[in-house]
Amino acid sequence: MLQRDKKLKERLKNGEMVFGTWNTLPSSSLVNAMGCSGIDFVVIDAEHGPVGMETAEDLVRALDVTGTASVIRVPTSNSHLILRALDIGAHGIQVPHVSTKEEAVRVVKCSKYYPQGQRGFSPFTRAGKYGIDAKGYTKRANEDTMVVINVEGKEGVRNLNEIAGVPGIDVVFIGPYDLSQSLGRAGEVEDSEVIKTIRQSVKIAKNRGISAGSFARDEKYLDILIDCGVQYITYTVDSALVSDTYRELYKMFSDKIGLH
Repeated sequence: MLQRDKKLKERLKNGEMVFGTWNTLPSSSLVNAMGCSGIDFVVIDAEHGPVGMETAEDLVRALDVTGTASVIRVPTSNSHLILRALDIGAHGIQVPHVSTKEEAVRVVKCSKYYPQGQRGFSPFTRAGKYGIDAKGYTKRANEDTMVVINVEGKEGVRNLNEIAGVPGIDVVFIGPYDLSQSLGRAGEVEDSEVIKTIRQSVKIAKNRGISAGSFARDEKYLDILIDCGVQYITYTVDSALVSDTYRELYKMFSDKIGLH
């Protein structure tokens, strides 16, 4: 179940870029179609999206059959939320608004079993194959589970060198929209200060031996992130993609019949 994510982690460690997207629409059919595209991973958004853990398990299962890695963005760094996301079989977790080294340490402790952390252990879960995989499972989970932390404000950026040095962190994700708001430029993600901060953050992460991630709304911003050296790239959101596509289709139809 975690093998696909292990490959994802290995690719990141080897300096490769990986390409994913965001899921906010609670449809297993939709994420199954997304996975069949060949995309590397899908972030299931349980922070801003309406997804609960029962639905999230269906989404993870729908991605598993395609070989696409699933990462659940939990609402907070609360230990029971991280525990549940991993117990249902997600390949990794993504935690929002991490601003200090202490917060990053807590995320790792919640995500990893002894001796790396304090994650509660029950082998009778989907991740543990319902008890069949009890022996040796905790060691494999510690090795394979991916931990992504979102650094989304000025405080987190100031503390990034310490945060990125916490053992067990795989990706530091720079959220451009929250970052732009924190810098007093809400929504202006192409602002030179925002891009400069992303570029500097990538360098800090690489110097610490881990990967940097970020989000691109369109192809132009994707090019910016690639130029900055971002490895863990999330591109667009399913809800926005569906809305944009049908908006363009309706405009095409309206133009053809002269509807204004």
